[in-house]
Amino acid sequence: MVTDPIGDLLVRLKNGAQRRFETVMVPTSKLKRAILEILRKEGYVEAIEDGVRDGHPILTVRLRYVGDGQPMITGLERVSKPGRRVYVGSQDIKKVRNGIGVSILSTSKGIMTDHESRKSRVGGEILCSVW
Repeated sequence: MVTDPIGDLLVRLKNGAQRRFETVMVPTSKLKRAILEILRKEGYVEAIEDGVRDGHPILTVRLRYVGDGQPMITGLERVSKPGRRVYVGSQDIKKVRNGIGVSILSTSKGIMTDHESRKSRVGGEILCSVW
């Protein structure tokens, strides 16, 4: 049993990108799907597909590479952890790598990026940062 499913998702993406895998398979959940949809919209991931493996639902994530095979995801950081939650107001959300990266937040209006959260003027829990 995984105690931190978001951390597990991020580690799988990071390891898959470092090893230059074309796809990465992760167990499915609504939260993971929402995070992956944001990564797809931001251009870090090419596609997300549903599937079944050994009778369990999975998400197959096709990673994106640019140029000479460099992964789009160069870094991931789990900000809010199970033992230490990090909450911020809409004015306190900091840019990731001076705007190059993106933070993913869980807000009262759903899962959204730091840009959308500032625009909507809603704060929440910072789940992770990607650059």
